[in-house]
Amino acid sequence: MTEREKMVAGELYRAEDAELVEGRTRARRLAARLAAADPGDEAGRFAVLAELFAAVGEGTVVEAPFHCDYGWNTRLGEGVYVNAHCSFLDCAPIELGSLTMLGPAVQLCAATHPVDPDERESGLEYAQPIRIGRNVWIGAGVIVGPGVTIGDGSVIGAGSVVLRDVAARVLAAGVPCRVLREL
Repeated sequence: MTEREKMVAGELYRAEDAELVEGRTRARRLAARLAAADPGDEAGRFAVLAELFAAVGEGTVVEAPFHCDYGWNTRLGEGVYVNAHCSFLDCAPIELGSLTMLGPAVQLCAATHPVDPDERESGLEYAQPIRIGRNVWIGAGVIVGPGVTIGDGSVIGAGSVVLRDVAARVLAAGVPCRVLREL
C-alpha cells in the first residue's frame, strides 16, 4: 500500500511521503486562491472549491481564510456554510451533510498520533473519519476529534470539544461535549 492508501484506510503512515507532501502543497495553493478570490465572484470561488474538495454541493460557501490538509478527502453537501478561520485536518475522510453550518474557527481534526511515546517517536501517525450529518449547526471554536460522527439536525455549542459521537437531533455542548437535551 502507498502511504496515501494507508492514511485513508486509518492505518499508520508517514506524513513526509512525497505524494502526501505534494497533496498538502496543492491544498495550500488552492486555499490561497480562495482567499485571494473576489468575494463577489461566487462562481469563481465555487470553482476553487470544486477543484479543492472531493465533492462540493451546489450553494456551498467556504469563507476565507480556510485551511485543510488535502481537500481531496473532504465531501461537502449542498448548501453547506463554513465560516472564516475553519481548519480541516482531512487525513481521513471528512463528510458534511447538506445544510450544515460551521461557525468561525471550527476545527475538524481527523488526524491523530499514537498515544504510546515510542510509537509516536517513530514518526508514524494515523487518522479516523469524521462524519457530520445533514442540517447540523456547529458553533464557533468547536473542535471535533478523529472518528466522531454527529447526527442529523444536532447543534453543538460554541467552544465545545467533541471526542465522542453525538446522536441526531440533540443539543450538545461542553468540554468534553455532552448532550444537554433532545431537539
